[in-house]
Amino acid sequence: MIASVTGVVESVGLDHAVVTVGGVGMLVHATPTTLAGLSVGREARLATSLVVREDSMTLFGFSDDDERGVFEILQTVSGIGPRLALAMLAVHTPDGLRRAVADEDLAALQRVPGIGKKGAQRLVLEVGEKLGPAFGDGAHTPMPEQYSGSSEVVDALVQLGWSEKVAADAVAAVTNDGAPEPGDVSAVLRAALQRLGGNARV
Repeated sequence: MIASVTGVVESVGLDHAVVTVGGVGMLVHATPTTLAGLSVGREARLATSLVVREDSMTLFGFSDDDERGVFEILQTVSGIGPRLALAMLAVHTPDGLRRAVADEDLAALQRVPGIGKKGAQRLVLEVGEKLGPAFGDGAHTPMPEQYSGSSEVVDALVQLGWSEKVAADAVAAVTNDGAPEPGDVSAVLRAALQRLGGNARV
């Protein structure tokens, strides 16, 4: 298992980063929040989890070991794979998930694309106390501002599980409100995630 990678950040995308380790560029999938802490040209450390399938090996990166631990625990639940677990961490912080599970807050869990009522109930039942108690404030850190173009935000939301129409409507809604500025893609993505968190998916 690759437990972590430390190296210079070569590039940062909406859903991944490339970190050069020993002359090898390693593509690491991560949430927008984790990517917020990375800067191109600077050294960074990411806790990682390697998911091996018959036809692929995919590396997922996290801001710290706690986030990686939550990611791996979530995958012990029936029907939750790495992509869905990552989507959950894109919508909720580790402590936010801990509180939602502990409080049996099904509505909060259903804010994640791909999690319906039955999935939320199964999550509460199967995870139980595995996640441990919440110990932080649950606040997300700001996302990076190096991106431009609302279409990129729509693409990122689609990759997290929302339909293109729902994603496009959310982006249009937050940009039409006048804040954030349409060109500030990181702020638009954050605002769209917050808006979608309170609405049903179609």
